[in-house]
Amino acid sequence: MSSRLAEASRAALSEGGELASRIDAFAPRAAQQDLSAAIAEAFETRGTLIAEAGTGTGKTFAYLVPALLSGMKTIISTGTRALQDQLYHRDLPRVRDALGRGLKTALLKGRANYLCLYRLNHAKGEPKFANREQIVQFQRIVAWSGRTRMGDLSELDALPEDSPLLPMVTSTADNCLGSECPFFADCFVVQARQRAQAADVVVVNHHLLLADLALKQEGFGEILPGAQAFVVDEAHQLPDLAAQFFGEALSARPLVELARDAIAECKDVAGSLAAIQGPARELEHGVRTLRAAMDELPVRGTRRRAAELDASEQAFDALDAALEHLAAALEPLRESAPGFESCAARAREFLSRLRRWRGDAEQGAGDDDFDMPLHDDSPATGREDHAPPSQGESEDTGVHWYELTARGFRLSRTPLDVAGPLSQHRERSHAAWVFTSATLAIGGRFDHYATKLGLHDPRTLLAPSPFDWPRQALCYLPTGLPDPAVRHYGESLVEKLRPVLEASSGRAFILFASHRALREAAELLRNGPWPLFVQGEAPRPVLLERFRASGNGVLLGAASFREGVDVAGEALSVVIIDKLPFAAPDDPVFEARLEAIRRSGGNPFRDEQLPQAVISLKQGAGRLIRSETDRGVLVLCDPRISSKTYGKVFLDSLPPLPKTRKVEDVVGFFSVESAAQAGRAHDESLD
Repeated sequence: MSSRLAEASRAALSEGGELASRIDAFAPRAAQQDLSAAIAEAFETRGTLIAEAGTGTGKTFAYLVPALLSGMKTIISTGTRALQDQLYHRDLPRVRDALGRGLKTALLKGRANYLCLYRLNHAKGEPKFANREQIVQFQRIVAWSGRTRMGDLSELDALPEDSPLLPMVTSTADNCLGSECPFFADCFVVQARQRAQAADVVVVNHHLLLADLALKQEGFGEILPGAQAFVVDEAHQLPDLAAQFFGEALSARPLVELARDAIAECKDVAGSLAAIQGPARELEHGVRTLRAAMDELPVRGTRRRAAELDASEQAFDALDAALEHLAAALEPLRESAPGFESCAARAREFLSRLRRWRGDAEQGAGDDDFDMPLHDDSPATGREDHAPPSQGESEDTGVHWYELTARGFRLSRTPLDVAGPLSQHRERSHAAWVFTSATLAIGGRFDHYATKLGLHDPRTLLAPSPFDWPRQALCYLPTGLPDPAVRHYGESLVEKLRPVLEASSGRAFILFASHRALREAAELLRNGPWPLFVQGEAPRPVLLERFRASGNGVLLGAASFREGVDVAGEALSVVIIDKLPFAAPDDPVFEARLEAIRRSGGNPFRDEQLPQAVISLKQGAGRLIRSETDRGVLVLCDPRISSKTYGKVFLDSLPPLPKTRKVEDVVGFFSVESAAQAGRAHDESLD
């Protein structure tokens, strides 16, 4: 028998219910009502639910209704800050008003999203600006700082997400002065947390949720214990993100910021510059030297791989010495200013992280990076990128690895299994947990995802998409393509795609498994009749806007375009996937995970590679049909989907699209669309 909350949630979403009565264009959907009732049951019983909600189900309203009707303190976590803003500013107010519930709501982001008044004040008058444009932008931030109520930097529309000004005017968990800060009473981060603590429904993102679960004081440790229900939307992202947060990392930028912050503090303490300037410059030089030395290495690799290069080992030694020298120089100044105390603590912590990362080679560890325990016995600092083991938590195994960017590096220690810590934190909360996404099931089953999260016998629900797939979509499996491993695969692929693009008049996404394949295809399509939009040639939002505006564009993207991209309507009528999206072989964490599965007697392909690839394919395919009026063709080019037995797992995990191997059927599909458009134009001309 359904609970009272389940019945009320179902009624609110039904024909004649509050949402249908008060929200324009709301259409009742049976799958949405089933999903909402299942979420309500999980709330009532403080249970756990994994729910896949097919595209168009309306999962946001499905979980907002029971969250608001229950009156329970609910934390809703989304995949990105953009989704967070959309949920909080658009969806949540509409549902709350429709239900007539005057509950308090709050939006909480990580501290890097809020203006830090202390760091802004320190940046004034500093000769840090590279050009006139930066000076003008900084002046805009100063002017805005006097009138903003929330201090949320997203209010500044013209400030790019990667602006070099952001580290100057925001804090990190490492450099925040906490209650010692002279601006503490006016701190926007503290105020945002206070609002969240008093709210009934708090909207966060996964980074913030996980940072708090991992005790990294990035979020709202004083709020989580009071939450009675958690809803994790875009939940397919959680396992990989959790691995980052239950590990630790050290990257180039915080090291450079430490050196510059230490020098900036000197202006308030007489005589300190003479002691600090030399070690600070030594640290900056050490970071640049290490990055240059690592140029000889692959873009990603294990700690052991980095140790094979003498130049990089010497550079690591020099960086270690530079951090030690700066820490020693800061020690006598700690009492003179809170800023120096913070810098000294950061220098010691960064030195500890560097030595922990190098420890597997220096301490004569075993033959494999994966055998190193993730955690050591050092005391918990509570600082960003450090997660001490919980009480009673057994030591996890992890992989030590590095990644290079154009001008920087990141040294990471990542656990291979997050099921244990996630399970512990979940059980400790005594709350309801709902995990939902459009892509969680593999062939209709949730075993893979449940295992990743340490969920034992959770309730599950598969809420199907309400779209009319036989009428709205077609899946085309081209014939005659060679094996994807051969050199000329890209050329053959483009030749097979030309008739599809001609039939659809462009209006296509082509999603690639690698950037190399993307660049090769871009060259082959460069002089075609369709406007070409290539990932990397402009920021993602700009590319998407240009694509929509073009009306007949072809957009070439890699993994980041498989999710979080929403182009409804005729602008996107074809989604093409070049190869089955198996994870790249240069990912050290993924490789280590496969090795761990092999050692434990599992099958790496069946247990990890295949499920991950299926989820990625479902994400890409999900870009095609976004509304009841969309029509489009999904093109799966990889011949392995037909020739290999595992191909059936991919096909069985997709929505029920009709399938064809004939390009003539694709041409016919778009001919029908053209006829319908002509008919609509004729009807409009008669009005």
